[in-house]
Parts: sequence; C-alpha cells; structure tokens
Amino acid sequence: MAKSRPSVQKRINEARKMEKAQEKAERKAARKAGREDGDDVEAGIDPDLAGIRPGPQQIEDDPLSRD
Repeated sequence: MAKSRPSVQKRINEARKMEKAQEKAERKAARKAGREDGDDVEAGIDPDLAGIRPGPQQIEDDPLSRD
C-alpha cells in the first residue's frame, strides 16, 4: 500500500514557517551588525559608566522643583 502525500495545507504551513525562520535570521544578523558598529567607547571602559564624573552631578532643569 502506498503512503499518502502530505496535504496541501501542510506544505503551505511548512513554507510559511520556513519564511518566518528566514526573516528572523535576517533580523538577528541585522541586530548583530548594529551592535558591532556601536563600539564608540574605549576598550576596557564600561559603556554604562562612560562619561560619568565622580562627585556631585549637575542638575538639569528638574521639572519637579518648584523654586
């Protein structure tokens, strides 16, 4: 007895799943490329701490102050 072929709907769903996986891989590659381009900070310096000076910081136009 011969095996039946996959249904048309199943092939459509598989094609849709493959397209989605390909788009996801492209987005992942774009994010990775963008992350590599963003290295503006010197090596060995934490990017979260770059530009912070020790001591009191200047207060810029505090919207909550009522002076």
